[in-house]
Amino acid sequence: MILRKPTSRFILLAFTLLLLFGFFAIIINSSETNPAENDDDDFEGLEELLALDEEEENQQQDGDNLRTSEAKVLTKAQRIVLELSNDNSERVIEQNEYVLLLGYAPWCARSAELMPQFAEAANSLKELGSPILMAKLDADRYPKAASVLQIKGFPTLLLFVNGTSQAYTGGFTSEEIVIWVQKKTGVPVININSLNEAKEFLKKHHMFIVGRFEKFEGPAYEEFFKAASDDNEFQFVGVSDIEAATILFPDIKPSNNFLGLVKDEEERYTIYEGTFERERILHFLEHNKFPLVTKLTEMNSIRVYSSPVKRQVLIFAEDDELQNLLEPLQNVAKKFKSKVMFISIDIANENLAKPFLSLFSLEESDRTVVAAFDNGMSSKFLLESDPTPSNIEEFGRGLYDGTLSPYFRSQPIPNNEGASIQVAVGRTFDDLVLKNPNNVFLEVHTPWCITCETTSKNVEKLAKHFKDFDNIVFARIDASANEHPKLQVDDYPTLLFYPAADKSNPIKLSSKGSLKDLAKNISKLLKSEEQARSKDEL
Repeated sequence: MILRKPTSRFILLAFTLLLLFGFFAIIINSSETNPAENDDDDFEGLEELLALDEEEENQQQDGDNLRTSEAKVLTKAQRIVLELSNDNSERVIEQNEYVLLLGYAPWCARSAELMPQFAEAANSLKELGSPILMAKLDADRYPKAASVLQIKGFPTLLLFVNGTSQAYTGGFTSEEIVIWVQKKTGVPVININSLNEAKEFLKKHHMFIVGRFEKFEGPAYEEFFKAASDDNEFQFVGVSDIEAATILFPDIKPSNNFLGLVKDEEERYTIYEGTFERERILHFLEHNKFPLVTKLTEMNSIRVYSSPVKRQVLIFAEDDELQNLLEPLQNVAKKFKSKVMFISIDIANENLAKPFLSLFSLEESDRTVVAAFDNGMSSKFLLESDPTPSNIEEFGRGLYDGTLSPYFRSQPIPNNEGASIQVAVGRTFDDLVLKNPNNVFLEVHTPWCITCETTSKNVEKLAKHFKDFDNIVFARIDASANEHPKLQVDDYPTLLFYPAADKSNPIKLSSKGSLKDLAKNISKLLKSEEQARSKDEL
């Protein structure tokens, strides 16, 4: 056997191993200087890690259990809802006294949003012993049945009573559906006579109207009952025992004939301070039924738009930012309760946000936007300072007091130097049209107008024809991107002649005639204006 001489690579490897052994020996020696202390530290750290792992596992398990439980409830609820088809729909409607039918389409987003709420409501109504049958019909799959049952849009909710249908007029959460159904199929007021009944009621209801009466009779109770019959959104509950009443409304006044609204939100209790009259009670509910800050969704949009509170502040932001703003916004909204409605909208939801933002030419914005509408006056407003709580409060105050300046859309001011046709925008409309000492011929157009392009070419020819006239200015404005309170046009294209002597009464010219006729009309108007001016000078 021949022994080889160690190579330089082997020597380097051996040297490296010696260094490593020496390094570990130093670490071991240093750790053995106080073994008890270091062992305790190591175990303490290990215990902390184990505790964190256990906590995370428990949280995950709780979350999984909750999701599993919710899924089971939803699955059970969906089984309760009867699926209708072309074969059984008429028979089911005829054979049941009460049927609440959901007409839906699988591709409809609003149908998908409503379906689980409808299923949960079905489960709750069954537990309450309701006589109603909950049914659904895929109107896209069974168009014949949908036509017979008068389902024309998605989703559609219809209540059938002995085969006769009536439109659903309630809310779209499971609880709101339950309340509406109970009122339509039973009594509108639940009377509570004991402490236990009050506790059981509170387990099942989160939003309700509570009225306290000495007896469930008399003029005040009758008006309360009438209001309950007419309202479609809240469960009315009557109570006489003060202890039972306190369970439902902790701040209840000890006197009889008390009425209060209970909501499932940060400001839970609202006391009614008016007289017991049906109309006044319903007015109180309409103005106080929404949360301090209402999150706009596809399902509640119709209710929000039809709110009697006509002054509305809208906050557009991403969902995470809206969560951060919620508490300060609620504090602001408390100061305008029932007078100004505060609405939050996810700016990423194009269906909800874009129609509003386009009114301010901000449809592409990704920053927080605060706007307002006074629907009673058809006016809109924009907060142009930073959207801080104090600025939003001042903005809301101005909206309520009527001191805000309305917002009118405007494109950037263009450079019209040397142009035969001056381009007007919202910000320049006053100077270019209304305050111009000359006669002004204005073309009002929009990009989506089919015939506007032809009219625009004719206006360009007219501008060339009258270029040597020093008493007329040709201008055009894009009405889709610019607004002015003195420019109210609904038809496009629109041609307006503003006489120099009277800019408040523009003369509308036909855009459908020939170019020659239009030129003749302008010439006549110019001559008429010139003659009127000559007479004034004399």
